Order: sequence, then C-alpha cells, then structure tokens
Amino acid sequence: MDIVIQNTSQLPIYDQIVRQVKGLILSGELKEGEALPSMRVLAKDLHISVITTKRAYEELEREGYIATVPGKGCFVGTFSREAMREAVLCRVEEHLSGAIEVAKTGGITLAELTEMLQTLYGEE
Repeated sequence: MDIVIQNTSQLPIYDQIVRQVKGLILSGELKEGEALPSMRVLAKDLHISVITTKRAYEELEREGYIATVPGKGCFVGTFSREAMREAVLCRVEEHLSGAIEVAKTGGITLAELTEMLQTLYGEE
C-alpha cells in the first residue's frame, strides 16, 4: 500500500492517510477483504506516531471503508457496487464544489469551466 505523507500539506497527517486509503479502495487498487498493514507497521513505514495511524483507521472504519477483526487486523470493507459509485460521486462533487467556488471568485464563466472540464476529461 503506497501512501505518501506531505509534511508541507495543510491537511493533517491522519486525513492524508484517510484520503489516500479511500482513493485506493475506490479505485479498486485495494480489494474487498484485503488486509491493511497493522497500525504499528504503517506508523513505522511512514515515520509517524501510532496514534496518528490509529486515528486514520478509526475514521476509515467509522465511514465503513474498513473493518477491524479483533486479533487479526484491519481489512477493506465490503461494498456494494451502488455504494462504491455513490462514494465516488460524493468525492467528485466535493472536488467540483471547490473548483466552482474558485472559478466564481476568479470570474470564470460556466461555459469556460465546462470547456475546461471537457478538455481535462478528454485527456485521459
């Protein structure tokens, strides 16, 4: 599991972990039922506190992305296709809302924003 912590980011470290693990799960890179590194191993690998990894794992569990099995560890949760799609849609909506706010502040029209989105989406 590749997680990169940016010390210069304004996001707290636990939030960086949560966002990246969610992304790995939603992209399918982490599969349903797959074991995650233990909190201690992840903390050691990232050179951070176990408390930080614990907080990230608790957040992921609270949101249903992972499940903890006592004595065995943490595993990617079970998702229905609809639930995964809804999670992706929510994430996209969150990002687009931020982009729209920036566009409005900068005087960018809906037509310009739509054109940008079509261009960027077509690049893949």
